[in-house]
Amino acid sequence: MRLLLRPTAPPLALGLVVAPLLLAAETGLVYLLMRVTGGNVFGVVFLLGILAVSTVWGLRLGALTTLASAAVYVLFHRMQTGGSILAATVSDSVAVGVFLLVALSAATLAGLARLRAREADRRRREVQVSHDELGVLAEHQAALRRVATLVARGASPSEVFAAVSDELARCLHAVNAGLLRYEPDGSGCVVDVRYEPEITNMPVAGERIPLAGDDVGALVLRTGRAARIDSHDGVIGPEAERIRDAGIGSIVGAPIVIDGHLWGAAIIGTTKRKPLSPDAEARLCDFTDLVATAIANAQARADLRVLAEQQAALRRVATLVARGGAPTEVFSAVAEELAQCLDVHNASLCRLEPEGAATLVAAHDESGMTNKLVGQRFSLDGENIVATVLRTGRAARMDNHDNAAGPAAARVRELGMRSAVGAPVIVAGRLWGAATVSTTGPEPLPADTEARVCDFADLVATAIDNAQAHAELTASRARIVAAADHARRRIERDLHDGAQQRLVSLGLELRNVEADVPAHLPPLKKRISDLVATVAGVSTDLQELSRGIHPAILSKGGLGPAIKVLARRSAIPVELVLGAHRRLPDPVEVAAYYVVAEVLTNAAKYAHASTVEVHLDTEGHHLNLSIRDDGIGGADVTKGSGLTGLRDRVEALGGILSISSQPGVGTSLHARIPFDAA
Repeated sequence: MRLLLRPTAPPLALGLVVAPLLLAAETGLVYLLMRVTGGNVFGVVFLLGILAVSTVWGLRLGALTTLASAAVYVLFHRMQTGGSILAATVSDSVAVGVFLLVALSAATLAGLARLRAREADRRRREVQVSHDELGVLAEHQAALRRVATLVARGASPSEVFAAVSDELARCLHAVNAGLLRYEPDGSGCVVDVRYEPEITNMPVAGERIPLAGDDVGALVLRTGRAARIDSHDGVIGPEAERIRDAGIGSIVGAPIVIDGHLWGAAIIGTTKRKPLSPDAEARLCDFTDLVATAIANAQARADLRVLAEQQAALRRVATLVARGGAPTEVFSAVAEELAQCLDVHNASLCRLEPEGAATLVAAHDESGMTNKLVGQRFSLDGENIVATVLRTGRAARMDNHDNAAGPAAARVRELGMRSAVGAPVIVAGRLWGAATVSTTGPEPLPADTEARVCDFADLVATAIDNAQAHAELTASRARIVAAADHARRRIERDLHDGAQQRLVSLGLELRNVEADVPAHLPPLKKRISDLVATVAGVSTDLQELSRGIHPAILSKGGLGPAIKVLARRSAIPVELVLGAHRRLPDPVEVAAYYVVAEVLTNAAKYAHASTVEVHLDTEGHHLNLSIRDDGIGGADVTKGSGLTGLRDRVEALGGILSISSQPGVGTSLHARIPFDAA
């Protein structure tokens, strides 16, 4: 029955042959039955052929078979009655009519049954197709979900690439699937690919391929749209030849677009003669969207990481600047941070010289060659990044030095540097120098390099400005201290040579007057004697006052003897360890003297100490002074002007004074004063 009701009818020519054969067979069968049994009751046999023909070939051929069967039936009827059909009885006519009606009805029903069978089969096939499409869609969505999950949890691009290649090959039933990244030179780099075992001699991951032909990768690059090639027989290009040799036929590619820029392509292929499905491009685009999202997310994370690293580097340099680091220390730190933060091979700082040359003040170089040139001057003639920045006063870049003129450019080529970026260092509105970075790689430095170098250049400018301000402040404080010391010495000298000498002369004159007083005037003599004692006391007070203003022993004997005098006059025992036996510059000796004097006074007056240790020595071009007592501690530098004045005096000479005074453990003071600053 299923054979009779199959959806596609056999050829009509076959039906035209089968129908007469069936009719002949039925006629022979009826004839035999009539001979054996007699009577005309076998018309139903003709219905079998009519049903068969109507079912297999449809109603039209069934109707023709019905008419032919009716004609044969009538023929048998004449043979049975011996007359014509016109002379037949009414009952015979009715029998023939009934046969025709039944035969036509059977043919009609058989045809309708066939139509219903065909409709049912069509619906079954539609349901099957729909079921298959749902299965494909479900498989596609499941693959997309797996890739989307990877993207959502921040998987690395390489992990996403591998997953996409696997899912494309599995989901689209391709023998090869991969991702291609377009390079600036017009080639393509295979970032990931999957092949069936029988596919050989095709590009592997990491391989660069030319895109000069008409293969799918080249078409996507040129058009920016999805492309397909179902046969590579007439396609030109080296990649098309490799594809033919590998036996790959149909290939489809879709673009990967990131932030409006064509990044690469996803490509699938098959070795079957049947082309890839018509919806392959659309399904491929679903995956390329996820790849683009993964790459964009990775780039965003990389940008955030780069920004965080740059901010951390800037904070480190800013901290160094804020705590007053020496410019040379800041220069070295900036060069190192620039090289590490921007991931470049070389970073340097150059200072503009008045005569138009430049001096390399700091460098960080992977090879170490540039580091050896620190401190050297070089000409700004020719084409080089430093000359460009210093001529224009603006950030600049040079992505190629191959044809650049001048000795500096030749030196750059010798070091293997290619792309370079520089930014000006502006101090107090004047061009001070330039910060530069360069790389040996073939690709240019990123587009944001100028802005990032400028951030570091601003910190360099701040450090230089701070150093200059600090130097000017130190020089100003030193001048103030020197002027005060000069005034002290002048006052001490004026007191010694003026008022003090006059008091001594007055005392001598009064002694002479006292000797000339007559013996009978003892009250007058006593009064003059009292005046002599008063004048002597005033002279002593004035001498002590002048010694406090500027100790004469310091000017005459130096720092060591002066400190020994302070130790002898101290109210508490002093242990001296003096390692400095040579004369030092006056400002240094005066500062050290007043530090010792102030600390000894405080130890006796406030610390309730039982002993004080004083260590004095020289180290290189520095004077080291350490004082420690065993008193109650707790000294507060912020209260009172004594210790604050000592710190100002020491720092005015470029020195450092530190005080540690924990309650119950005494007070320690250390001063380090440079000679050269004095």
